[in-house]
Amino acid sequence: MKRMEQLYEGKAKIIYATEDPDQVIQYFKDDASAFNGIKKGTIVDKGVINNHISTTIFKFLEGQGVPTHFVEHLNDREMLVKNLDIILVEVVLRNVVAGSLAKRMGLPEGQKLKKPILEFYYKSDELGDPMINEYHIIEFDLATAEEIQCLRNYGFKVNTLMMEFFKERKIRLVDFKLEFGRHKGEILLGDEISPDGCRLWHWDTNEKMDKDRFRFNLGKVEEKYEEVYHLICGKS
Repeated sequence: MKRMEQLYEGKAKIIYATEDPDQVIQYFKDDASAFNGIKKGTIVDKGVINNHISTTIFKFLEGQGVPTHFVEHLNDREMLVKNLDIILVEVVLRNVVAGSLAKRMGLPEGQKLKKPILEFYYKSDELGDPMINEYHIIEFDLATAEEIQCLRNYGFKVNTLMMEFFKERKIRLVDFKLEFGRHKGEILLGDEISPDGCRLWHWDTNEKMDKDRFRFNLGKVEEKYEEVYHLICGKS
């Protein structure tokens, strides 16, 4: 598939048009950012790793009945995907107390939740992606009631599938973000699923294996991304 003009550039990816208006190329960058863009840097080969990890997970989820935008893995940094009308609602699933949930509830990180918690956030870099609920979503025409239920159902299904997927690879899925979009009347899972948007801890040691290592200057950032890559993709 031939790459044509650039349509959009975000913090971690660039989207290019193709000859087919229904498909675009998603290019994965090494750029890293945290705290809504306040901290910026580079994680060497992050784009390559995240592209391969996302490819593996999208294929797995498709096989389990979750429709995604994934079409084809083109090369180390590029993925062919369906062109989505992105829903400006991020869906976050939490299985363990960590990050902003720990701050909001005044709890230490690491407490396992009795049941997964699903949260909605307004996708807006300018506003810092504030948390919202279904009343906000409907009032401001971000999604319909039916679409909200679809996001909720897919969110919990993906969480159940991915918890087992990661557990088999000795990784604890603490929490993660999902983005969805509309394509020809269907809601599809989009964006990426990688250590950039998932909190991943080693199953035995609870060592952080995700972008928190970059956020909080924990060191070994590239090393832990590569470890997740090996565990998920089976590469050596």
